[in-house]
Amino acid sequence: MDKNEELKQWIKLPADNLRTAEYIAENMRPIPDEVVCNLCQQAAEKYLKCFLFFNSVDFPRIHDLPTLLKLCIDISGDFSELIRKCGFLTQYAVMPRYPHDLQITADDVKNAIKFANDIKLFVMNKIHIF
Repeated sequence: MDKNEELKQWIKLPADNLRTAEYIAENMRPIPDEVVCNLCQQAAEKYLKCFLFFNSVDFPRIHDLPTLLKLCIDISGDFSELIRKCGFLTQYAVMPRYPHDLQITADDVKNAIKFANDIKLFVMNKIHIF
């Protein structure tokens, strides 16, 4: 697969995660909060990895958004605008995969969706392939 085709996959994967999170939040009752928040974290993670891939940066196979964000900041300092959003979403990388009492609120779900969308827009404005 050539680099443009692979980049398209890096764009599609997080878009699918985010669309799924939004669909679940809008259509399921009760909302499975942990699933929605985990999908938003996954979308943000993949968008950051997409930016790194676009810039030919090798990245570790981790779920820690602040670590991935640091790599993005090294390329473009304005990624520092995303520190708070990535910090918030990181908590949903692993914990929702196991039985825990996470106490996720409706505001947490709204923020997770908003922050994932903010990260999407930020990254997509940095990538110019189409």
